[in-house]
Amino acid sequence: MKKLNRLAFLYALLAIAAGVFYREFTKFYAFTGLTMLRAMHVHLFVFGFILFLVLALYADRYPLLEEKKFHTFLLLWNIGLPGTVGMMLIHGILQVLGTTLSGGTAAMIAGIAGIFHLLLTIGLILLYQCCQKVLPQ
Repeated sequence: MKKLNRLAFLYALLAIAAGVFYREFTKFYAFTGLTMLRAMHVHLFVFGFILFLVLALYADRYPLLEEKKFHTFLLLWNIGLPGTVGMMLIHGILQVLGTTLSGGTAAMIAGIAGIFHLLLTIGLILLYQCCQKVLPQ
């Protein structure tokens, strides 16, 4: 359970840092349009901080941490979420700077983000299976 609490705290810190970066970076460049940077804060808070706090509550009452698939979920989730947010960061910085991307570069960014989203999807399925196994029906 301590591991889940530490992960929640880490993602909360990252979410706060992402929010501050979004605000300050767009202000510095006087950018007023929509950018991917604004979504980083929410993704980190909801899919990091809140998710791991809820899982810590469940792990305190149910044997969630003893499930083998749960460890795989943790691995995939902690690769997929930072990777997804990292691609948001890259895309958002390029948007704020007004960088025109070639079709290949834009497709590469979208493809890498898609791979990280796939890891999150597989992790979510594994988490659901763990919860089905350990939680009362």
